[in-house]
Order: sequence, then C-alpha cells, then structure tokens
Amino acid sequence: MFFVATILMSAMSPAVDKMESLRIPRSIGIFIMYVLLWGVVGTLVAVIVPAVIDQTSQLIQTLPSALSRVEYLSSHQQEISQQLISYLSTLPSDILKFIVNVFGNVITVLTTVVISFYLLLEHKKLNTNIAKLLDPQKSESISKTIEAIELRLGGWVRGELILMISIGVFTYIGLTILGIDIALPLAILAGLMEIVPNIGPIVSAVPAVLIALTVHPLLALSTAALYFLIQFLENNLLVPKVMQKSAGVHPLVSILALLVGFRLLGPMGTILSIPFVIIIQVIIERHRV
Repeated sequence: MFFVATILMSAMSPAVDKMESLRIPRSIGIFIMYVLLWGVVGTLVAVIVPAVIDQTSQLIQTLPSALSRVEYLSSHQQEISQQLISYLSTLPSDILKFIVNVFGNVITVLTTVVISFYLLLEHKKLNTNIAKLLDPQKSESISKTIEAIELRLGGWVRGELILMISIGVFTYIGLTILGIDIALPLAILAGLMEIVPNIGPIVSAVPAVLIALTVHPLLALSTAALYFLIQFLENNLLVPKVMQKSAGVHPLVSILALLVGFRLLGPMGTILSIPFVIIIQVIIERHRV
C-alpha cells in the first residue's frame, strides 16, 4: 500500500505544487486532485463496464468462426476454441470481481489514499527527513536520489497513462470507422497491452484481425493496417513527445520485469514491476562506484 501510495504521490505532486504556487492551500489542492481522480474513475466504470461485458459476450460467440477462417487454426479449432472460450467466458465476471475487490476492500483503498494524502501534504519536508533518517552524513545525496526517483516515477506513470488512453481511443475510433461491432473491448485490450513494450501491440492486434476475418479478408487486412499505423504513429510521434521527460526502461528489461512481477505477485506484481525497476535504476545510476 505504501509503494502504491508513493507512486500516486509522485504522479500527482507536480499538479499539487502548481496549485500551491497559485496560492491554493496545499491540502485543498490535494483534495481537488482526489475529487478529479475518483470522478474520472467512477465515470469510466459506470460508462464502460456494462458495454465491455455486453461486447465481450459477443466476442466469445464470434471467436470460433474467426478461428475456422485460418487454415492452421481450423485444424485445431475445437481445441483452441475450448481454451479461448474457457478463458474469455470468465472475463465479464472477472471484470466485475476486480471492480468489487477494488472498491469493496474499503480499508485497503482508504489506507492507500490516506498515506498518499500525507505524503503529498508533507512532501517538501519528507525527502530531507527520510535522507537524515537513513544516513545523516549523506543526507544531501540521498535526498537528491529520492527526488530523482520521484521525477522518474511520476513521469513514467503520467506518460504511460497518456499512451494507454491515446492508443485505446485511437483504436476504438479506427475499429468503429472500419465497422467492427466489438470495438470497445478490443480497444481496451489495446490500451492495457500498451504497458508491455513491442509484444503488447502485436498481442492486442490478433483478436481484432481474427474478428475482422469473419466478415471479409479485406476487412482483416484493413484492421491489421490500422494497428500497424497506430503503432507507427505511437513510436514516432507519441512516445518521443509524451515520454521525453521521463527516463524509459529498455523493452527487454520491461518484459522480464513484467514476467517476474506476475510470477511473484500476480496482476499487482505486473503493475508494480516497472516502477520497482525504475527505482533500482536510479539508485544504481546515482551511486555507481
């Protein structure tokens, strides 16, 4: 909870500092940030989740016929279909369970919110106090290291959110223009898989192309071209602009970190693996002998 709270603090700190520079009390600025955050999250859940559940059901019904269009897959259609349907059939209930777990575990959520609130409130004194506690003789160096970690973490979180939302929105618009009915869950999958470098976009494109193949081969080709175009624009326009202020992590390191994180702690480990790698990188870079 403390680690998650620290990531939240790093992401929101620049906005709170900006409001404080405009003579808005720091506590009021933090409150405004939380109202905006929970307002956006609540709106997205209320609007998107029902549509995702409905369209995911359509996706489950469409996949078997999509697989039969591919020559290699058609010979293994029954086996592959059973595996996919067994996983996808639980997706709507898994989404609901995830939301219930997140919002139902009130103590964990509130504790994380309270910790991040006080981290933001005492941010100016926090780094110095922690540095003095760890090693009074090297407090200045440690304080600068903590500031560098916050800068990298905050930049990475904000950058990844912008990229995930952008890719999701562009994918949804493109699939809707192409006339694919099950655009929403495919777009959400594309946005979520954006966190996995290189491999993520390819994985998210596969079900979309298979669904398009059930309609017409030309539509499948157009869908593949859409995903390629979005990935091209992301690599050449979005990533340099959005992530230029946040130090990136090498794609291979990211993939390994995600795999290890998932193996150790499941989905939560996947979410926290990259921030953990960033912290280690900053410490090694600043204290390299």
